Amino acid sequence: MEENENQQSANRDWDTENVLKQYALYVQYIEDFGRVKKVYSDRGTFALKSILPHNGIDFIKNVQKLYHRGYNRIVPIYQTMDQRFAVLHNGRLYYLMPWLNNAGDGERDEKHKQMFRELARMHTLTVKEIQVDPEEREAHYERTLDAWNNEKDFMDEYIVSCEKKWYMSPFEMTVCSFFNDISQALKYSIKKFETWYEKTKESEKVRTVVTHGKVSLKHFVYDERGYGYFINFENSNMAPPHFDLLPFLVKSARTYPTQCDDSVDWLYNYMRYFPLKEEELLLMQSYLAFPGSALELVKGYSDGRSQRSELDDVTQLQRQFWLLKNVEYMVMKIEEIEQQKKAAAEAAKEEQSPSS
Repeated sequence: MEENENQQSANRDWDTENVLKQYALYVQYIEDFGRVKKVYSDRGTFALKSILPHNGIDFIKNVQKLYHRGYNRIVPIYQTMDQRFAVLHNGRLYYLMPWLNNAGDGERDEKHKQMFRELARMHTLTVKEIQVDPEEREAHYERTLDAWNNEKDFMDEYIVSCEKKWYMSPFEMTVCSFFNDISQALKYSIKKFETWYEKTKESEKVRTVVTHGKVSLKHFVYDERGYGYFINFENSNMAPPHFDLLPFLVKSARTYPTQCDDSVDWLYNYMRYFPLKEEELLLMQSYLAFPGSALELVKGYSDGRSQRSELDDVTQLQRQFWLLKNVEYMVMKIEEIEQQKKAAAEAAKEEQSPSS
């Protein structure tokens, strides 16, 4: 067993050295961090990362687009001697970067603010309006609305079936206690989605940006001067800006019950540099509030797909409820801020209008 592992390790090093020949590097030592190798060479310390080839096409294209637009807060990707940005070898795509020691040691809140500031700048430099067929938008709207109304009907029917039982399971009792919150989240999502559609159904354009695809502090590293850089653009794409914002906000809410003021502050710090349009924020609020993971858990239990114990299912449901309540706080805080902004704009407009 140990001999096989050593042989696999040797093969990996041999692969790495073969790839590094394309960069004219004399390798002194290699440290293995899984998909990333730390390479010590005669020309400094580098990071060599391998990915599956199908992830590489958009990744390389989007990184080049960022370079051409003047965005330099991404860890540079070095070219090979024949000017390629990546090397295909043994079914993997390899690319080379400088090794950053992530020297940032500031406050958590300040790190997040800097990351969102850079994300906004990246989106600003790559923003592009694309044509959208109103009929396609309508079809998307109707499909989504039908699916969400079906989820609402499912929950209503499931609760009725639970309440008819003489003895509910612990999971069923827990679902019944959370039903009102899940139902309210669904109604809010549907309402925002309908408002979004009313505002955009005649529009033939939508804003897209180069999205990072996996925004997190793990993918925002610092050099010795304290400058922050994005890494890991393998999931990047041209998409609306909420494709970066939404997953981060949901992930930040997957914790014990808390008031997610920090997350809301980070979002509005982003919008100071790249303001979201009203319709973009409406759509994001709709998707953010939608209790999809809680609904999936309930459906998995109801149709017998769950492989967990009753205790584990109840525990998972409790965690989904915490997520739902944390997101609810976040969404209501955004709602409050937007209402205050509208009220301030109306007041300013009235002050400027001539007195009758």
